Amino acid sequence: MKLIASNTHSNVAPGLNIVELPNDADPRTLKLEGVDRIDLNFPKFTDGRAFSQAFLLRRRLGFKGEIRATGDVLIDQLVQMQRSGFDVAVLREDQHLEFAQRQFDRYKAFYQGDAVAIQPLFATHVANQPHEGAAA
Repeated sequence: MKLIASNTHSNVAPGLNIVELPNDADPRTLKLEGVDRIDLNFPKFTDGRAFSQAFLLRRRLGFKGEIRATGDVLIDQLVQMQRSGFDVAVLREDQHLEFAQRQFDRYKAFYQGDAVAIQPLFATHVANQPHEGAAA
């Protein structure tokens, strides 16, 4: 996941079609054709509706573009954001990029599947191993 400091974030990017989706909007109503990036807002860190929006966009609607977390984004939320389908997070002003990166270093793998890695870890591991009794 790419991390961006709040003072370097821009809502405008030349040549990109960017949609800012309010956290109370239903992503299923969006026309995704031609959209390069969707910014999902966390108005307060306790409001997690953007997690559901990202999951819907990534898994159910098959959106392949960038999903960016904006607003009250804290370091504690980053791993779950990535697992929900976010590509980029714009950290709140008082959050430090180097501390944020440590979150990803702490949690390298998960047992259950998510929006990015659909298969659970055990299924991925089993699929890569020869079956007992199978001819080599």
